[in-house]
Amino acid sequence: MTTPKFVGVETEYGITVTGPTEVNPVLASSMVVGAYRHAGDVRWDHTDEHPLRDARGYEVPDAHEPPSDDELGLANTVLTNGARFYVDHAHPEYSSPECSNARDLVIWDKAGERILEDAARRAEATLPDGGRVLIHKNNTDGKGAAYGTHENYLVPREIPFGRLTRELLPFFVTRPVFTGAGRIGSELADDVHFQLTQRADFFEVEVGLETTLKRPLMNTRDEPHADPEAYRRLHVINGDANLCEVATFLKVGTMLLVLDLVEDGELGDLPVLARPVEAFHTVSHDLTCRVPLLLEDGRRMTALEIQGLYLEAAKRYCKDRDLDPVTADVLSRWEAVLTTAEADPRALAGQVDWATKLDLLESYRARHDLGWDSDRLKMVDLQYHDVRQDKGLYQRLASRGRVERLVAESEILHAIDHAPEDTRAWFRGECLRRFRDQVVAAGWDALIFDTGGESLRRVPMLEPGRGTRAHVGELLDSVDDAAQLLDRLAGGD
Repeated sequence: MTTPKFVGVETEYGITVTGPTEVNPVLASSMVVGAYRHAGDVRWDHTDEHPLRDARGYEVPDAHEPPSDDELGLANTVLTNGARFYVDHAHPEYSSPECSNARDLVIWDKAGERILEDAARRAEATLPDGGRVLIHKNNTDGKGAAYGTHENYLVPREIPFGRLTRELLPFFVTRPVFTGAGRIGSELADDVHFQLTQRADFFEVEVGLETTLKRPLMNTRDEPHADPEAYRRLHVINGDANLCEVATFLKVGTMLLVLDLVEDGELGDLPVLARPVEAFHTVSHDLTCRVPLLLEDGRRMTALEIQGLYLEAAKRYCKDRDLDPVTADVLSRWEAVLTTAEADPRALAGQVDWATKLDLLESYRARHDLGWDSDRLKMVDLQYHDVRQDKGLYQRLASRGRVERLVAESEILHAIDHAPEDTRAWFRGECLRRFRDQVVAAGWDALIFDTGGESLRRVPMLEPGRGTRAHVGELLDSVDDAAQLLDRLAGGD
């Protein structure tokens, strides 16, 4: 039996401020995060963060001092839905709370879009007349710069990182068929007018620790934000920021399922790509999904054929198991998407972002007789990602029923202020809601309280499956303040 898996997604949003006053991206991002903050907001706890610790067994030396809380200040906060909202690399970043399944991740990822929309509106109110704050959920500015969407999965420490690399690389290279956000142009080839992913062109190596230079398909950051003896965090940086709910659901859901197969050794013999990075570029540039990729043994297979191997392994694995409804839906939709792509990849419009966007762009091109190098067309590409519900092209398609929705708007609105109830995020969020004045800092794996004593009191949260509503709901309801809570916890309650 596999261990429970948990997932969270970090999204750096694109930001532009227009108007009579020029605002640089760092200041603009700080304005957006700061505008969403409330009096007495809680800072982020960096105590147990080790971003330079490598899964291959060493820690890279860093000549720079880590930023202090005072330096981060307004640019770093924790929300009552369990998420982190801060400035990273000159972008506002929303890091979702920990989720136990793909459907919940869709809900809390969508809540991030609504939070960024609201934060931008608040920040815009502080600008001189005529100023606007534009937020885009995308991964490139179209001028040679890229920013990330990172998935995080907790897996058992006992699974060797080399095995994860070997068994996941073919999956990562070929999943843009349903995870790609699509974009006009390429950093690598002038004859690529449109491609499946926004990120592929920016990847240069197979394995490495970097996230902004020499980006690797397999990132080696070993920072579990949980019990390091029991877990490793798989930090996935090769995916796109998705707006289509089906794409987000499959991006996360297939990974959670494949990780179960890895843990139980059920993937069987997988093809080994001869040149994975080159293959990643090829997949992204191939709108037919039919270009064969060279394997190490000299054979060739298409992206759809390789995805089919993973799907068949998952179907065999799940055949005699009682599946929860979310996993069953993942398996069914995964097969349906690959079947559709085999017949006509563009028929995925309304389910996956790249095909939905391509359909928009092709219609606009035909209507206005534009070439792929048209600035007007590039603006349509960008506007697809605008988070404003009345302006963003994806948002307008969704409101008209042109893209498939998996979750209700009421669930998304609830998730703006409330954490998932079945992970430790619930304890984090509820403590912020109930005892905000007594919580001085929070991280993924700890809360720090000031209850008026001689020293601060730290509550570790090393198990992501504890701190749920079922686990501590009655306890929280039975206390009047944080001091009582901590005393009860110290007493073993």
